[in-house]
Amino acid sequence: MTVDKNIIEGCIAGKRSAQHQLYNKYSPGMLGVCLRYCRTLEDAEDVLQDGFIKVFKSIKSYRGEGTLGSWIKRIMINTALSQVKKNLNFTFEKAGLTEINEPQDQTEEEIEFHPVSPEVLIKFIQEMPAGYRTVLNLYVFEEYSHKEIAGLLNISENTSKTQLFKARKFLRNKLEPAGKKSLKPIL
Repeated sequence: MTVDKNIIEGCIAGKRSAQHQLYNKYSPGMLGVCLRYCRTLEDAEDVLQDGFIKVFKSIKSYRGEGTLGSWIKRIMINTALSQVKKNLNFTFEKAGLTEINEPQDQTEEEIEFHPVSPEVLIKFIQEMPAGYRTVLNLYVFEEYSHKEIAGLLNISENTSKTQLFKARKFLRNKLEPAGKKSLKPIL
């Protein structure tokens, strides 16, 4: 924590070297977060840059509650969500966030699992409609509840559940042609 503390103090003082250290330390992991919310690497890099600008502007508000990495990740997620909404003239109806009456708690058949590389998983997530991708990320990776997602995205809990159901189905369909059914542990 002392290294982060020194970097934080340097960033608060506006030292470029401290900002550079912070960026180099956290940008690889944060780019991965941004990639999950964006369709392309270029979009993810834009979100990453915008997110770090916000980090540098608001670093003095970091109180040390939780890790610095978690605080930065929260800023990246919020920046990514803002970009998704802005770039797509985002409305949930346009993004596929509509309610359907499909069962939410289906029992899964037992399947033999094969590993899926993170790169393949990210590629499939990027191919999803924005609504599926957004809810999947918030629920699976960020561990938000459907109630929290509903509040964050201004949708109903049922809509959140429906979008997660559709996202899971989308990923299963993408993996089946390759004979890979390995997402059950996270889905």
